[in-house]
Amino acid sequence: MSVPRTGSETPRERRPTAPDGIVVVDKPAGWTSHDVVARMRRLAGTRKVGHAGTLDPMATGVLVVGIGRATRLLTYVVGADKDYTATIRLGVTTTTDDAEGEPVAHADARAVPRAEVDAGAAALTGEIAQVPSAVSAIKVDGQRAYARVRAGESVELAARPVTIARFEVLDVQVPDDAPATLDVDVAVTCSSGTYVRALARDLGAGLGVGGHLTALRRTRVGGYGLAEARTLDELGATPPDRPLDVLPLGDAARAIFPVRELTPGEAAALSYGKRIDATGPDVPGLVAGVAPDGTLVALLEPAGAHARPVLVFAPA
Repeated sequence: MSVPRTGSETPRERRPTAPDGIVVVDKPAGWTSHDVVARMRRLAGTRKVGHAGTLDPMATGVLVVGIGRATRLLTYVVGADKDYTATIRLGVTTTTDDAEGEPVAHADARAVPRAEVDAGAAALTGEIAQVPSAVSAIKVDGQRAYARVRAGESVELAARPVTIARFEVLDVQVPDDAPATLDVDVAVTCSSGTYVRALARDLGAGLGVGGHLTALRRTRVGGYGLAEARTLDELGATPPDRPLDVLPLGDAARAIFPVRELTPGEAAALSYGKRIDATGPDVPGLVAGVAPDGTLVALLEPAGAHARPVLVFAPA
């Protein structure tokens, strides 16, 4: 995809390298997550840029981007739960379970009562076994499922456990452009690995009329939400002689992990990779060790009477 430039950026300008940190991007429709990373590399003045959790081109909203050493945090962001708002069109089934696919079946969904739509969403709430869309990025024998489908192969993916904490119907209406269908606006909170497209497909199948996703907006990933997000136009408007503003490592870690406030001595010991006494938050998983000045020193895990550094961000 040829990505247009935005803001004040020109081909000859190169910004000062951005500091290590997180940028929450409000991804526009029509862009792949890879497109966003390519733009962010130019805006951040470095190739060390990555993202946490792919969004389909038709989707918009929160895409967490790591710059510099913050890319090492992205593994933990990917596994966080997520919030979405979406629109599901009942009455039409597509090849991709969303509006980018070709219609393969039609049914008149106008007579489906709102109560049945609510009940169908409730049946897909909780811990469920979900079969991902055949055009997902899941690998089958080393190749992406969507690539196999585009090559004409028939792909069947195994169901896998996901948790849908919220699948709430917000509104139901008959759209003007397709009067035999129903558009269902929903809010979803789900675990990592959930496909909202598959929820749309399964809601329609359960109601006997089929369905597909027509709009998707991610509003939160873990501790990062739309309130912190900036559009690419806003980011591109940063003056070319100023580094991009980022969420510093220490603040970025606070959005993901419990925090242990370190003493200067503990921060120094961890910077050498040493263990420290096991005090601080009594949690079984990782804890962010933050120095008195707010610097992220290391991620820690319990090790008996000690806390052991798993990943050191502020080496001596």
